[in-house]
Amino acid sequence: MSKRSAYDVIVSPVITEKSTLVSEANQVIFNVAPRATKKEIKDAIETLFKVKVKAVNTLVRKGKLKTFKGHRALQSDAKKAIVTLVEGHHIDIATGL
Repeated sequence: MSKRSAYDVIVSPVITEKSTLVSEANQVIFNVAPRATKKEIKDAIETLFKVKVKAVNTLVRKGKLKTFKGHRALQSDAKKAIVTLVEGHHIDIATGL
């Protein structure tokens, strides 16, 4: 890792039904820092989990306007990374680091 720590790049794993389904295709989904690049994400995953990454796909979920108890607020944008691992490698996000 050059400029950022691996813990600064990877914010948290995404634990949903969809992320559980893609784990069968050897993929894991993480929330990442908004300014993180694919190269930084790949290096962080390989450093933290000691696995080999095949590909990294990113997406940005734009913030939504929500109303709660009569107050309107704009949620912030969220960047996610879908990490595809090389065959034979596995990340168990339930155990943590």
